[in-house]
Amino acid sequence: MVLVYEQVLNGLQLGVTLFLLAAGLTLIFGIMGVINLAHGSLYMVGAYAAALTAAKIGSFLLAVPAGLAAAALAGMAMEYLVIRHLYARDHLDQVLATFGLILFFNQAVVLLVGRQPLFVAIPAALDGAVPVGAGIQYPVYRLAILAVGIAVAIGLYLLIGRTRLGMLVRAGATHRDMVRALGVDIRLLYTIVFGLGALLAGLAGLMAGPLLAVQVGMGEQILILTFVVVVIGGLGSIRGAFFGALIVGVVDTLLRAFLPGALRTVMQGSEADALGAGLSSMGVYLLMAAVLLVRPRGLFPAHG
Repeated sequence: MVLVYEQVLNGLQLGVTLFLLAAGLTLIFGIMGVINLAHGSLYMVGAYAAALTAAKIGSFLLAVPAGLAAAALAGMAMEYLVIRHLYARDHLDQVLATFGLILFFNQAVVLLVGRQPLFVAIPAALDGAVPVGAGIQYPVYRLAILAVGIAVAIGLYLLIGRTRLGMLVRAGATHRDMVRALGVDIRLLYTIVFGLGALLAGLAGLMAGPLLAVQVGMGEQILILTFVVVVIGGLGSIRGAFFGALIVGVVDTLLRAFLPGALRTVMQGSEADALGAGLSSMGVYLLMAAVLLVRPRGLFPAHG
């Protein structure tokens, strides 16, 4: 039971990381109608910028603003130079263009930093573990990620639902021409939204840095799960991104932790491990298919 509790916490921590990525992705797709495959590259930019700054100045906490700024600026530059020319194009053009951006970012990192992975130490203030009940000592850093993710979710809810900028964002998602006719600079609004989504991706990347190796292509590995979150939660829905991310994070973690062991009770160890790994990888996609059968627009669609 203790192990289950610990794995649920790990799943929630993965879930809030996915939420930070999915929130930006669902904002961009829900408001601009752009499929941005390069969103994972912004996650990588944030991780690399924070890791390199931490190595230079010796403080991860002071490197956080560098990671956020690098991701946000890269995102706004991407929107200004490439994405804004794709708004009127079909989704195939968007997919091809943003796939090209993935190749560009990966090669740029190779040229600037090299292929060698970077390893980031957990900040001393967040190192160690604390009791969280049931006799479990859980890492402070993972709890900090959980806290940041929840705080960001609350902040986004208030921003989108209670502010003038949020009102413009919601209106721009459904009545773009009317917002433009009222004198709002829709291009500037889109750039700000894209920058916000990029900043959230960068935040996810820099927080994942001390847990994972910071390496070329790290964004593509998590981007697929992020798309699953967006589909399950509902396009354009921050609430859907939050709950969808938690569901995907917990389901994926529990399957990977316990399914191989459960299969060992009915078959040989090596076969159980191989089958369990395969089924665990498929689990969230089967979950997505089941959700779409019942709720074709996701659990919490933004409109309608």
